[in-house]
Amino acid sequence: MKVYKFGGASVKSAQGVKNLKEIIGKETDNLVVVVSAMGKVTNMLEAVTGSYFNKKPDLTQNLQTVKNFHYNIVTELYVEKAEIEQRLGEIFAKLEEIIVQKPSLSYDFEYDRIVSFGEILSTTIVSDYLNLQDCKNIFVDVRTCLKSDDNYREGNIEFALSEQFVRETMNFSGTNLYITQGFIAGTITNQTTTLGREGSDYTATLLASMLDAENVTIWKDVPGVMNADPNANSKLYSDVKVIPRLSYKEAIELSYCGASIIHPKTVKPLKNKKIPLFVRSFAEPDKVGSVINDFAEKVDMPPIYINKANQVLFTLTPRDFSFIAEEKLSSIFSLLASYKVKVSLIQTSAISFSLCIDYNQATFNKMISEFQDDYEVLYNTDVELITIRHYTQKEVDKIFNERIVFVEQRSRLTVRFVVPAA
Repeated sequence: MKVYKFGGASVKSAQGVKNLKEIIGKETDNLVVVVSAMGKVTNMLEAVTGSYFNKKPDLTQNLQTVKNFHYNIVTELYVEKAEIEQRLGEIFAKLEEIIVQKPSLSYDFEYDRIVSFGEILSTTIVSDYLNLQDCKNIFVDVRTCLKSDDNYREGNIEFALSEQFVRETMNFSGTNLYITQGFIAGTITNQTTTLGREGSDYTATLLASMLDAENVTIWKDVPGVMNADPNANSKLYSDVKVIPRLSYKEAIELSYCGASIIHPKTVKPLKNKKIPLFVRSFAEPDKVGSVINDFAEKVDMPPIYINKANQVLFTLTPRDFSFIAEEKLSSIFSLLASYKVKVSLIQTSAISFSLCIDYNQATFNKMISEFQDDYEVLYNTDVELITIRHYTQKEVDKIFNERIVFVEQRSRLTVRFVVPAA
């Protein structure tokens, strides 16, 4: 059996859903299809969550935006749409039951139970449309079989329990096709969790590992893993190309550096069972794309450029001018962990500690205020982290010759710069 994963860009329109049907219609093996929320629906539902949790007056308007997006796709996709609109109406009614209540004190809990509706909506439409097109499938609510702890927004999968439920649920008895959701899971008390932003890739590889899949294919809006974002500054990255082969180790390094093509947790479940991962274009499905696997021989790599935007650089200096020793590092990282902060880069000196982190507008100011009890805090918002893996000095000079650089770090294969956002 195989696992296919389709991201939001691949199902952002009625035509995208039709393309998905054409791609999976060519597959003759048993297949699990993992689908993300459509288009930018996750962003839309984040807006709903913010309005609900902070009691803003635009809650109804933000919810209507989500409704309109899905009903517009249904209008283009269906001739007879009454039945699917009724099903979507029932899903939206469950969402409305949540947002008419008083929110809890946990933003992360509310985030997970609201934002998860994006995946439920998308898979409901995809599964129903495929059945109408005689592409018979079984819809699976992945929350019933993929179990996590209650670490909301970063759920940790209970692997052994989940594997048992997944094998029982997706046993290919009476069907060769299951449609399910990425990004979301359920606790043992049936609360909804999410696995981290862009976590649908991780879902696909977890299911592949649990089901001993032959391979996994992630269908993207790019032709494979590329050595730079094709939408980035073309003057700086003029030789953008597909990397046909990558090792598991290289893929992990790229995801750690911020490459959005692969979720950071994606590779480990595959490496454990040596399952190859293909990255291919849903717009050009006949092209080979890229493969991530174990290779006996060394794989030559071009310079790879990774831009990580929406970052904050901040520096902590103890108010008592004490050294940044182990006990202080422990307290710093404990506070960062409590806010679920992703640290992209660290730099230390005797009495200061600098970090480049993902910027979370909802929690950043509160986190900084806690640090200010013990530290002087300086920070720059609106910075980006640029990484060049397999760099040459020529490439570094070309990109950074005339740019302000706040922080620079080098290793044998990787150079990283924190710079003002372009």
